[in-house]
Amino acid sequence: MLQMKLTFKAVEGHEKYLGLPTYIGSSKKRVFQAIQDRVWKKLKGWKGKCLSQAGREVLIKAVAQAIPSYAMQCFRLPKSITDGIAKMCRSFFWGQKDEEKKIAWVAWEKLFLPKKEGGLGIRDYDIFNRALLAKQAWRILTMPHSLMARVLKGKYFPSSTFLEASVNPNSSYTWKSILSVKDVLLKGACRVIGDGRNTNIWNDPWVPNLSNFRVHGKDGSRSANVP
Repeated sequence: MLQMKLTFKAVEGHEKYLGLPTYIGSSKKRVFQAIQDRVWKKLKGWKGKCLSQAGREVLIKAVAQAIPSYAMQCFRLPKSITDGIAKMCRSFFWGQKDEEKKIAWVAWEKLFLPKKEGGLGIRDYDIFNRALLAKQAWRILTMPHSLMARVLKGKYFPSSTFLEASVNPNSSYTWKSILSVKDVLLKGACRVIGDGRNTNIWNDPWVPNLSNFRVHGKDGSRSANVP
């Protein structure tokens, strides 16, 4: 009724909310293609300018790498998208224009190293994406009373812990993305023992001097350091 009086158009659905897609269908590449296009527009505008490699490095780090960071905190971008962005940055860095070919004097992967190790500190998009999602997973694990953790726990793992949670067919793509990097936490997460009531000494990672922090190995065998 209010809409008719004020004569404004009703919004039937929101394709995006705060710049992020609200619905992820089967074609994830199509959904996230806009991110790659935004990076391409930036790089295309810089290609005609006379920039040194140092200037290209700064632009890649400050702008091209910053554009997908927001979405990477919530979603696992398809490998084809991250590889496409990396390819555009690589071409821009070595000074390629249109279809021309320029010599790449150093392997692109070596530029991922810190400057003190001979690289430039340029990010690997896929690894950076996993790191940002692992940060969200760590927040759920260490801040269980936060709003995000309580909402996700109530919906996806109400009767278990985050490390025991699994993906079901009705899970959102955000939840699937966060769970896809749970192995990153498991590699270095060690339980701090309190009163011991909630700790399973045989299966939980709690022993600091063992390789996987567990008394039993992945195959169920006893760790070598355990008497």
